[in-house]
Amino acid sequence: MATDTTTSANGHIDEIKNEADGQKYPLDIAVIGGGIIGVMVALGLLHRGFHVTVYERAAALPEIGAAFAFTGVARECMVRLNPIVLAALSRVGEANKNPMNRYWDGFNPKTKEQAENEEESLLFRLSARDLDYWGCLRSSLLCQMVDELPTGIVQFSKQLESYVDVEANDKVLLRFVDGTTAEADAVIGCDGIHSRTRQLLLGEGIPAAKTHYSHKVVYRALLPIKDAVSALGEDKANNQCTHLGPNAHIVSFPVANWTLLNVFVFLHDPEEWPDRNRMVTPGTREDVENAVRDWSPGVRELVSMFPENITRWGIYDTAEHPAPTYAIGRVCLAGDSGHATTPFHGAGACMGVEDALVLATALETAVAYPEYRKRKAKTISAALQAYSDMRLERSHWLVDSSRVMGDIYEWR
Repeated sequence: MATDTTTSANGHIDEIKNEADGQKYPLDIAVIGGGIIGVMVALGLLHRGFHVTVYERAAALPEIGAAFAFTGVARECMVRLNPIVLAALSRVGEANKNPMNRYWDGFNPKTKEQAENEEESLLFRLSARDLDYWGCLRSSLLCQMVDELPTGIVQFSKQLESYVDVEANDKVLLRFVDGTTAEADAVIGCDGIHSRTRQLLLGEGIPAAKTHYSHKVVYRALLPIKDAVSALGEDKANNQCTHLGPNAHIVSFPVANWTLLNVFVFLHDPEEWPDRNRMVTPGTREDVENAVRDWSPGVRELVSMFPENITRWGIYDTAEHPAPTYAIGRVCLAGDSGHATTPFHGAGACMGVEDALVLATALETAVAYPEYRKRKAKTISAALQAYSDMRLERSHWLVDSSRVMGDIYEWR
């Protein structure tokens, strides 16, 4: 379990939850999507006294998903958004034991001893204290945060079909695939990489309405740390590290209180993805073994521990067709819905945390405006546009730079 010496997340939790029970502002906000960022947005808005409903298309919150990490900056944003969020992360997150994030030659070393020797195989390193990552499993963090939501906030099996946002109407009308409708003063799309909200907001016929294949795939596995030690050595297995090589790279870091090693094998794929409506295809351990068959012995041994059948994930992003705006009228996008990115900066989720804080701050500022009640629709639209203006350049940079980093890691 990670601890943070710079901020206190566990104090006053009961007080915060009590504040959320009483609505400070008579504003109904719909959050589309009950993933990590959707739930964070909801907790941030509840903390400020807004009425929030989360509409999740699945019948239940998913119990599977990737692991990811949050920087010290992202954790400070969590505190400002709602300290409950950082408290949830602190219960399931792990910090790096080594003061450096290290990037290793995964291809050329001929022995495990060479591969573990920094003088022979370490390519470069960055201070782990500067970024100060905490790693965690997506499902663990999501469960911790959902437990903090008041009962009834999340409505399941609600897949957005369309919406009507006309300024003359008091609220935005939402229509769901099951035939039901709902109304909200503001709508925040947090429905992920293949966001329906994004399609509706930008227009279904334009390229920017959808994400596009980045020509990178990833295979994921969770391995017992004790087994990974035999392949990588004690030091590498117990710390975040990246192995680089031609047309592939491997990222690994410990999770679950240093009992499991989360391993991502990224491969360059020159072909087109077979079906853009499906992010996954069946894969095998042999696929990965073939990709690293000429790599160092430790890497090959690590991959040999993967399950025989393993999912192949296609990585989509918004680099080629970025959204020109994240807000139109009283509807906006946050997280992957707005700026899905490849994971090679390790900051995609961090961008979503920043989105959540800026959104919550913008809406809280807007409702304090003296003319708010007389010009509610215009004021909400202005707040969401201010959010978009604040987030567009930074998030676009991340998406573009992450693609570059992926090619650098894969010696392309």
